[in-house]
Amino acid sequence: MMESCQLCPRMCGVNKLKGEMGFCHANSHLEISAFHPHFGEERPLVGKGGSGTIFLTNCSLRCVFCINWEISQGGEGSERTIAEFANMMLTLQKMGCHNINFVTPTHYSPHILLAVDRAASRGLKVPLVYNTCGWERIEILKILDGIVDIYLPDFKYSEGEMASRYSSGAATYPEVTKKALLEMHRQVGVAKPADDGLMYRGLMIRHLVMPNDVSGTKEVIKWIATNLPKDTYLNLMSQYRPTYKAFDYPEISRSITREEYTTAINHAREAGLINLEIQGYYW
Repeated sequence: MMESCQLCPRMCGVNKLKGEMGFCHANSHLEISAFHPHFGEERPLVGKGGSGTIFLTNCSLRCVFCINWEISQGGEGSERTIAEFANMMLTLQKMGCHNINFVTPTHYSPHILLAVDRAASRGLKVPLVYNTCGWERIEILKILDGIVDIYLPDFKYSEGEMASRYSSGAATYPEVTKKALLEMHRQVGVAKPADDGLMYRGLMIRHLVMPNDVSGTKEVIKWIATNLPKDTYLNLMSQYRPTYKAFDYPEISRSITREEYTTAINHAREAGLINLEIQGYYW
């Protein structure tokens, strides 16, 4: 697949094995920005020991408002070997992290499989989290079946026009992501915390509420409620802040209002969703 790259829905066809750089700005060399216990993820992933996050450099979606743009589009990170990648996982497990959380994994899915295989042979046991933008090819997800324990995808937009405008021409985002979510659910099912409060398996969807409803929140929620179980885990995220190139787009150059977030919550409740993560006590 990397000889004519088909890892993400852009399928740009470059030969990464010969050093060619894809739309994601990655070639066949693994680049990682950082790895550490992270306490800012969803509560069932964090627990007491944190989520063992590994921030992978570059991204195939390239959103204009990305909060981690220095990593996803600025190239912040350094080249690492598969052995070093595996050691990171084992180090995070030894530190007491409850899972290994691959952040922006799509364009490095082959490297992840190689490193997980090596780490598992040396005692890696904690759940694996695939922390993705949601825009995933079914063919790749099927390869991950039985390996990923927790899918943590975004469902960013309900309209291709908005996806194209804010995510570098990704007009197919809604239709591709819907198919991906169905496949993720088929593999791991509904995400529900165990008796200890931690998540070990399941689909955990994130939706970022954006100003002026450019994300199409009501339609996103309606699709989830119609096509997935009503107890599907949905994190309605309230933390949108304009950053990176967002100020070039007046309609997303501000934070969301209390009314916008409250409207999103009401949509979810009216749709019958019962497994909601509602952020921000100040709301």
